[in-house]
Amino acid sequence: MTEENGKPQALDERTFLLAQNVRQFVKILPRSLSNDEDISQIVRSSGFVAANYIEANEALSKKDFFMRMKICRKEAKESRLWLRLLDCGNRDDLEKTRVVLIQEARELMLIFNAIIAKGEQHKRSF
Repeated sequence: MTEENGKPQALDERTFLLAQNVRQFVKILPRSLSNDEDISQIVRSSGFVAANYIEANEALSKKDFFMRMKICRKEAKESRLWLRLLDCGNRDDLEKTRVVLIQEARELMLIFNAIIAKGEQHKRSF
């Protein structure tokens, strides 16, 4: 299922696609010492968003769930940083892809933030 903007509704699919799309993107980036280092970081952090989302869905407790959500949010923030640092070599096509990936990482971060805030709000109501 997809939303009106064409993005998958299921967060497990969105987090997976972020990691997959990052991997496809970095394969075509110009190679340099700094890009190679940043590529290693973005591959890790984007994958950790997806992996920790899976872990959250298998959480043993609410506390564990919200800790995993916080890790997802942190990794999405890190993914945005590494994406911003990557050098696209003055290629407009790569820059456009990078902007889309940054936006998706930002949207996921905001979604995780909302889940965390709702959980904290719910916790305070008891």
